[in-house]
Amino acid sequence: MSKLTSTLLYSLTGAAALTSLSSCKAHKEAETQKKMNIIYIMSDDHSYQTISAYDQRYIHTPNIDRIGNEGVRFTNSFVANSISGPSRACMLTGKHSHANGFINNSTTFNGDQLTFPKLLQQNGYQTAMIGKWHLVSNPQGFDHWEILPGQGDYYNPVFIQMNGEKVQVEGYATNIITDKAIDWIENQRDESKPFCMLLHHKAPHRTWMPDTCDLELFADKTFPLPENFYDNYEGRLAAQKQEMSIDKDMDIVYDLKMADKENEIAGGRYAKWGRGMYDGSRMTPEQKAAWDAHYDPIIAKFKKDKLTGKALAEWKYQQYMRDYLRVITSVDRNIGRVLDYLEEKGMLENTMIVYTSDQGFYMGEHGWFDKRFIYEESFRTPLLVRLPGGKKGDVAELVQNIDYGPTILDLAGIEKPEEMHGESFLPLLKGEKAPEWRKSLYYHFYEYPAEHMVCRHFGVRTDRYKLIHYYNDIDSWELFDLQEDPSEMNNIYGKPGTEEITKELMAELKRLQEYYDDPIRKEIVIE
Repeated sequence: MSKLTSTLLYSLTGAAALTSLSSCKAHKEAETQKKMNIIYIMSDDHSYQTISAYDQRYIHTPNIDRIGNEGVRFTNSFVANSISGPSRACMLTGKHSHANGFINNSTTFNGDQLTFPKLLQQNGYQTAMIGKWHLVSNPQGFDHWEILPGQGDYYNPVFIQMNGEKVQVEGYATNIITDKAIDWIENQRDESKPFCMLLHHKAPHRTWMPDTCDLELFADKTFPLPENFYDNYEGRLAAQKQEMSIDKDMDIVYDLKMADKENEIAGGRYAKWGRGMYDGSRMTPEQKAAWDAHYDPIIAKFKKDKLTGKALAEWKYQQYMRDYLRVITSVDRNIGRVLDYLEEKGMLENTMIVYTSDQGFYMGEHGWFDKRFIYEESFRTPLLVRLPGGKKGDVAELVQNIDYGPTILDLAGIEKPEEMHGESFLPLLKGEKAPEWRKSLYYHFYEYPAEHMVCRHFGVRTDRYKLIHYYNDIDSWELFDLQEDPSEMNNIYGKPGTEEITKELMAELKRLQEYYDDPIRKEIVIE
């Protein structure tokens, strides 16, 4: 072979190799680009009743609705444990509380265990967590995080940075969290990688402090009183024992902001903390001036009217609803900011957007606020998902927050670890049939004795029935026919004619406890 021929062949093969390498690189980059970005937006204690996509009695939420209108609305979405920290742990791990170890808010989340953000990170995703964390330990599995300490503050909140530094930011928490999320997407992420962002709002968690621009909203609106607002809890022992009544347990000062400057309104056991929140020490002079301009006249009228009995209970309900819905207005507005930004940047068609809450919440049903119970208002949780190219409309299958991680992993092309209890509902998002989908849900609540004094309980829910067992301090069963009694007022456990369905539900409850390996089954044996 001549030198010329040899050189020519080397040149050609080298060029081919370079071309091949270049082609591989381009292909790899194209494959990376194809991977869907994920923005998971979760509020704290946002009831499905106060999203107009679900219920139009109270408020219009056009931006949250938009996610469902351009994607899907889950009509049977639930949590595994209706309380903030444990619910978040279930979401991150894809496992029920007994398996992830974070059973109540007095425990600490073991961040060393497997979570879906860790798996995304290991498989080429850039991950971020901004906002309310509420798991005690610091986040793991994130390239970037900024979190509120504990519950965080509505006004001028402190954020914990990745280096451990605590930085106070002036403004309103919902706006700031959104600002930080958009800034990370715009200026800090690696654009060569797909990303998953967890955007967690503090709002609308108790004590429902509105932004100054929303203080006058709903001032003249009277909200309909739930039909069971004056529930007497007949036949439901645990419901009789709770301490989450608007009438008896909602604090005039702490919850409803009647922190008069004369210190004449006594309030309850949380009043001193309420006065500390509303005395202006955390607010700028401008924020405090707007706050006082709104609440001072309400305080003056409250002191003058001297309400008692039902009149006081119903006044508390209206005040609660107005403040709560004002906070929701800010959440919805900021969801709109995120959607508008993504649309402006041409990112909507390569980003799955999820909106949900860490659990449901009572808007006066049964006379209550808060959550914890397996009853529908706290167990049922809003879930709206916009998947580009996916299904539009309603999804009626039973889904649970243990399914979120497996679904996101499935979207990213990552196999679900065997230890995760949840199932991917990606086929449902794509409009595919899922004939083998679950027919029942398992629930277990542990935080007792504690605030609100909701007894420990576990239960099973099917499309029509719910069977509940309360244990520890009481031994009580409840059975509800959700078709005939959607408000869960009539406990039919032990009533004639329920023997067969009770037997079936007992068997299903036992099966689920064995399937998820809940150790409670060894303490309380279901026959």
